[in-house]
Amino acid sequence: MTGGGADGAIRIVVPAVLDGDRVDRSVATLGGLARSAAGRLVDEGRVSLDGKVVVQRSCPLRAGQQLTIVLPPPDMNGPVADPTVELTVVHEDADLVVVDKPPGLVVHHGAGHRRGTLVDGLLARYPDLVELAEHGLGDPERPGIVHRLDKDTSGLLVVARSARAFRTLSDQLRRHEAQRFYLGLVHGAPPAAAGIVDAPLGRSARTPTKMAVAAHGRPARTSYRVRQVFVAPFSSALLDVELQTGRTHQVRVHLAAIGHPVVGDPRYAPPGALSQAVSMLGARRQFLHAYRLALRHPDGSMRTWESELPDDLRAIMDRLTAG
Repeated sequence: MTGGGADGAIRIVVPAVLDGDRVDRSVATLGGLARSAAGRLVDEGRVSLDGKVVVQRSCPLRAGQQLTIVLPPPDMNGPVADPTVELTVVHEDADLVVVDKPPGLVVHHGAGHRRGTLVDGLLARYPDLVELAEHGLGDPERPGIVHRLDKDTSGLLVVARSARAFRTLSDQLRRHEAQRFYLGLVHGAPPAAAGIVDAPLGRSARTPTKMAVAAHGRPARTSYRVRQVFVAPFSSALLDVELQTGRTHQVRVHLAAIGHPVVGDPRYAPPGALSQAVSMLGARRQFLHAYRLALRHPDGSMRTWESELPDDLRAIMDRLTAG
């Protein structure tokens, strides 16, 4: 058995006592981490067995395997209230906050993002969020966060402020009862006016920083409806997309998998398609906007919020409609 290395990695020969144990459970024990934090290390491609990246949290260990855990850089202070982070709040009450997130804003701390996140801005405005973690609800690194948006995806995101909201919202998301709708512009036009992509998603074995449709992945389901088709000056279609599950990069991966990647997506659109979108439409980020959020408030009432397209995406639409 070996210990930590100079590179911050933990390397261990799996002992007989851990044979058959789930990798996330063992990573939590060996790394002194919460189970949720250990699971995120697996999701981020930071755990490998015999040099091969682990893609499932439930992967069983076998005695004698070389287990490597690459820990992220230490964040000694965690989230810090930062009043300079600009927030557009569309609703707030004692239970929850709904934010209209701008593109370019990271939701919470992670590799390469240690300051200036949405969480830091929320803590400046709602310091009571720290009480959730103190009561064992959620991760102290992301107080109140029950779902996320990618850095360059804009739109609506709900944050829990009370214990009952955290439990209620988490339960709705787990049961796929909360409704999350996106507007997405994609390359080309799907052959049908509406469709469903039902394909499991997991960490790419070839490129661990990316997600992919994979047999070993977690169930994922996305539905879409074509709103408008454009032939010139750029072959594309505006889709109304509903996220029926909530996997990492789900909409982007699913649409790319059916041959219609999101316009401006730097990760899942082919390089040629990306450069074309930049030169012809000025697409500086993926055209994906969470425009509608519908859920059951902790008081029992159904609530719906909507968000207009931000200026950069509206400018792209203007170019398309002008022909």
